[in-house]
Amino acid sequence: MREIAQHTAPRPVLRVMIFAADPVRRAGLMVIVSNAGHAISDDPDQADVVLADGVLPATDLPAVTLGGNVPTHAGLLPPDASPEQIDAAIRAVATGLVVRTVEASRPAFAAVAEQELNLLTPREVEVLGAISNGLSNKAIARQLGISQHTVKFHVEALLHKLGAGSRAEAVYKGLRQRLIQM
Repeated sequence: MREIAQHTAPRPVLRVMIFAADPVRRAGLMVIVSNAGHAISDDPDQADVVLADGVLPATDLPAVTLGGNVPTHAGLLPPDASPEQIDAAIRAVATGLVVRTVEASRPAFAAVAEQELNLLTPREVEVLGAISNGLSNKAIARQLGISQHTVKFHVEALLHKLGAGSRAEAVYKGLRQRLIQM
């Protein structure tokens, strides 16, 4: 087998302007940026990208904000982002990409995903309500006019959808999510 020579292009040195209200935090960010191979710039006309801790003054430069929530900034990272994440975000926004961490995007999508996962059918909600009243599968089947097999199917489905390991846990989660009332 022949080995293929891998040629890696040298990483470009970017000029990074750093904004941080706390001088200690600014010094720490300067070390991170320098260790990543970038140059520090205090002149916005000479900078390629801005790294800001929290609030960023108005600028036309691509910006990575740590702990910020301004959706117009190209890069949004958590305040405790690792040096590798900061370096990657700086390089990405300098090329015109938008950077969001999983943590930054999770709240918006987690709520939707949880709602979609927990969507119970009206019949499953009826079965869950009957379970909360302490009824057995046989009693639920009589009350709803369905077979015991169908009740068992609904119980298994709602346990799965709610992520519950028992009927009691399903009732607890159903109450917490306001699917049922007692």
